[in-house]
Amino acid sequence: MADSVYKFIDLVGSSNTSWEDAAKNAVETASKSLRDLRVAEILKLDMKVENGVVTAYRARVKLSFKYASE
Repeated sequence: MADSVYKFIDLVGSSNTSWEDAAKNAVETASKSLRDLRVAEILKLDMKVENGVVTAYRARVKLSFKYASE
């Protein structure tokens, strides 16, 4: 079994619909430029509020990916 190296990054995804969609948006956007995504952990959830109305959901996501071995 080869040794592996992983990196963690923090992302913030947003959605007008839900926290689940916000987290999903963060991971799916990252997957367009990163390969071998491994684990996504929700670190924090919050909402944007304007005039007493929730206008956006935000999810802070810790995402790991594997460095490519060459």
